[in-house]
Amino acid sequence: MKAVFIIENVRKSIGGVQMKYDFLERLGIKKVNSGACFGEWIEKPEGNILQSINPATEEVIAEVRMAGSQDYEQVIEAAERAAVILRRMPAPKRGDIVRDLCNEFRRHKDDLGRLITMEVGKIYEEGKGEVQEIIDFSDVAIGHARMMGGRVTPSERPGHFTFESYDPLGLAEEITAFNFPQAVWGWNTLNATVCGDPVIWKPSLQAPLSAIAVQHICNRVMKKYSIEGVFNLLIGEDMIIGDRLVKDSRIPLVSFTGSTAVGLRVGSLVTARGGECILELGGNNALIILADANIDLAIKGLAFGFTGTAKQRCTSTSRAYPEEDIAGIVTDRVVDWCKSLTIGDPLHPQTQMGPLISEKARANVLRSVQKAKEQGGEVVYEGKPLDRKGFFLEPTVIYTKKHLSIMEKETFGPILYIQPIHDLEEGIALNNKVDQGLSSSLFTNNLLSAFHFLSAEGSDCGIRNVNCGTSGAEIGGAFGGNKHTGWGREAGGDAWKKYCRHSQCTINWSGELPLSQGIDFFKNKK
Repeated sequence: MKAVFIIENVRKSIGGVQMKYDFLERLGIKKVNSGACFGEWIEKPEGNILQSINPATEEVIAEVRMAGSQDYEQVIEAAERAAVILRRMPAPKRGDIVRDLCNEFRRHKDDLGRLITMEVGKIYEEGKGEVQEIIDFSDVAIGHARMMGGRVTPSERPGHFTFESYDPLGLAEEITAFNFPQAVWGWNTLNATVCGDPVIWKPSLQAPLSAIAVQHICNRVMKKYSIEGVFNLLIGEDMIIGDRLVKDSRIPLVSFTGSTAVGLRVGSLVTARGGECILELGGNNALIILADANIDLAIKGLAFGFTGTAKQRCTSTSRAYPEEDIAGIVTDRVVDWCKSLTIGDPLHPQTQMGPLISEKARANVLRSVQKAKEQGGEVVYEGKPLDRKGFFLEPTVIYTKKHLSIMEKETFGPILYIQPIHDLEEGIALNNKVDQGLSSSLFTNNLLSAFHFLSAEGSDCGIRNVNCGTSGAEIGGAFGGNKHTGWGREAGGDAWKKYCRHSQCTINWSGELPLSQGIDFFKNKK
């Protein structure tokens, strides 16, 4: 196993403390930062101090003073005032806001990507790629701003005109996870903005600085428009800020990204008050490889799928199902990949896998490996923690000829289970066996197999791929899963409609009052 580590010699004094990298200053990061903003920062929020830890070094990057109850009310009230302004603003003008945001993200792409890498541990290429997702999606959102009209439907009544109308819904709440600390905000926020909804953002407590940097960009852009409360930030503890946001009837829409257990609770609380949800929850994704597949291509899909982002993506590959004739080849190739993988400082250009987000996350992976052993799995490559600072862990590959119950659980870390299958039907059955239903892949050169996998009798996942891996999704399509993965969609497609109030509208110019379905209510009164 190779491990790359470098020491960054450049240090910059910010706020009286030695902090690495001068780019933090360019992004507005200080020694101690406010965690509450409605366009203007609340100078001294009433919450506790939160430390942002670099998972590659275990060092404190900076601190954040979290929001409290009074800060919460101040932010919500500002968002409500902004909702009135946005509602009156034509959608194409709201698209101009998105365009201006996009230009700022382009300007700061490298710095924002570096901050993501430093704060959550994904390699620099992926950090920059995450910012690029926001930039790319801005094109989609700006297009929506010009094309959000509803359908015109033929009326069955003479002299009537019927059409659909999509109007601003109101406030939108976003609760995001650590693994994509900026991109998921971008998907949701840009849709919300063009639809006319101010956003209240509660980011992961493991990635507060990424949120603060984004909020600084939003503040600068909105100075041009002289509007406060369109983009809002509340960094706070779950029981103080999170629960209150979820239960607040002033917020009609909640978008939550996180674990299934927490997401189902969020969903029940929001729907109980008549609100709406977008839930993007757990993934436990499978990749099927048929004997006729391009093996080189399939191995690349597996390699990124279970080691990219240290397998801390909801779309990461957890389970591989090769046909029996090629199972040995696939397993050997995967082990070879693990042996050649470059693990280390995620800012180093040669690094392919950085650390996990925390020691707790690393311990959870090691517990899953132990459970797999106890259930009869054969560890063909066992990952060990690296003997140095940082939450680094080599990947683990487990081979089994039978289904293990641990394979039904999502483990957010680099474990891959390999189970040989007899044919595609068995692979589809195993793919669908788990409660989660986010992403799935089939590698084959057989057209009939590909269409069967993509059919209603194939994979039951929200994302179905042929000859590409499970990990990652293009922003043009609507992103989301089925079953315990949640409901609702984000990013492209028709996902924007979730941020709107939908109305069916009718105009009668006939001078009469005919009723639908041929009902003649007034026949005895003529």
